[in-house]
Amino acid sequence: MSQQENFVSHLVELRDRLLRAVVGFLIVFVALMAYPGAAYIFDLLALPIQSALPEGTKMIATGVITPFMVPVKLTAMVAFVISLPILLYQAWAFIAPGLYQHEKKMALPIIFSSTVLFLVGIAFCHFIVFGKVFAFINDFAPQSITPAPDIEAYMSFVLTMFMAFGMTFEVPIVVVVLVYLGVVTVEKLVEIRGYVIVAAFVIAAIVTPPDVMSQLFLAIPICILYEVGILFAKIIGKQRQQILE
Repeated sequence: MSQQENFVSHLVELRDRLLRAVVGFLIVFVALMAYPGAAYIFDLLALPIQSALPEGTKMIATGVITPFMVPVKLTAMVAFVISLPILLYQAWAFIAPGLYQHEKKMALPIIFSSTVLFLVGIAFCHFIVFGKVFAFINDFAPQSITPAPDIEAYMSFVLTMFMAFGMTFEVPIVVVVLVYLGVVTVEKLVEIRGYVIVAAFVIAAIVTPPDVMSQLFLAIPICILYEVGILFAKIIGKQRQQILE
């Protein structure tokens, strides 16, 4: 097979994998729209802030089509998270033929663990962080005002926080991969620990709302997960050294 034919075959394979990933996402999205429905999914997501607001207070929608579009966008995000294993598998199936055998053995656990950790990060944010942060903000608010958050602003905030915490819980995977690829050593990771701690609090200050509680909820897990990554990197590093020898 010529180089041009080989390139075309790779493009065809990429197209097929992307198409399967999109179809998988659309199936999940349509299923969620049918049951339990976009409105129900939004109500579930709104539970943390609704429980923190004064009794009888509801969020508001200022746009004409906002009550429709916001729940649909949220359902699409949930569908993406649920279909993430399908998307990652298609990416894995595309790159797998070009990997060495020991790289293939490493890739599948990384795909699985990164998916699980991302979901754990979102769950941690929704079930633990939101309740504490919203209660803190509501208690801090002056008694002369009645909080009535806009649902579009709320969804934007929630998605930003979900992404931040989901990516935060990927820190161990990043550390392990860097050590496995030989980009950095475990000793170097230990050496720069102090800089990582400072960077964690800087990132938390930028990403989260300007309150100490939410910043701590993001910065502390980054530091802990960094240490977890170093622990696993030591094990992976020894395995990599044995393979090279």
